[in-house]
Amino acid sequence: MKSSRRAFLKLAAITALGVGAGRLGFLGDSPALAEALPSAADYASGIKAKHWGMAVFSKKFTPELIATCRAACHGEHNVPDISGKKEVKWFWGASFAEAFPTEHGEYVSDDVKNRQFPLLCNQCESPMCVRVCPTQATFQRPDGIVMMDYHRCIGCRYCMAGCPFGARSFNFQDPRPFIKGFNPHYPTRTRGVVEKCDFCAERLAVGKLPICVEASGGALVFGDLADADSPVRKALRDNFAIRRNPDAGTSPSVYYIL
Repeated sequence: MKSSRRAFLKLAAITALGVGAGRLGFLGDSPALAEALPSAADYASGIKAKHWGMAVFSKKFTPELIATCRAACHGEHNVPDISGKKEVKWFWGASFAEAFPTEHGEYVSDDVKNRQFPLLCNQCESPMCVRVCPTQATFQRPDGIVMMDYHRCIGCRYCMAGCPFGARSFNFQDPRPFIKGFNPHYPTRTRGVVEKCDFCAERLAVGKLPICVEASGGALVFGDLADADSPVRKALRDNFAIRRNPDAGTSPSVYYIL
C-alpha cells in the first residue's frame, strides 16, 4: 500500500511539472507574452503611499483620450469586451449629468455640460462596498486601495448595490472568451464574480504608475494624498476640484478639476 501511494505521488509530481513546463512554453511562444515576470528586485522597488489618490484634469479629456485610457486599462487587466447589459468596465466615460447627478449648477457652462468625464472606481476612504460584503471579498488596504479577492466573491452583488458610483461589474458569463490581447501577468476572472478598477495595485508593487495615468499624457495625476508635496496634492492645491456624489459620505479619493 505504501509503495502504491509513493508511486502515485511521484506520478502526480511529474504530471504537475509537465503542465508547468507546458505553460511556460506557451508564454514563450509569442514575443508579446515572452516578457519576463516580475522578480523580487522589482517588488523591492515598489511605490508606496499612506493614501493613494488621483486628480483628473477634465478639460484635457476628449472622447478619444478616454477611449485610449480605457483600452490601456482593459488590456492590462484582461477586461472582457462585452457590449450591452452584460458589459464589464473598469474605465469609461460619461457626461456631466451622469457623472455628477448631485451637482445641479444652474448656470454651468456648455463646455462643462457637454464634456465627457472619465470614470473609474473612486477608491473611497469609507467604502460602502467593503461594509456590505459578507465574505470580505471586497477589502481595503492600509494605503486606501479597495481590492477584490475573486476567490472569496460569491456573486451576491451586495457591493454593487452599495457602491454609489456604479463602478463595479458582474460577470454574468465566462469572461475569458471575450478577452482581447491576453495579458499573462494579470489573473482572469470567472463567471459569477464582481470586478473593478484597483488603481493598478499590481503595477504599484513593481514601481510603475497606473496604466491609465501613463496613457493619459498628464491628464491624470496620481500620488499620495497624505503627502503635501505629492503631485496630486499640488494639483488639488492649485486648482478647484469636486468629487462625485459627496452626499453619499464615502469620501472618494478621485478628484475632478473643472
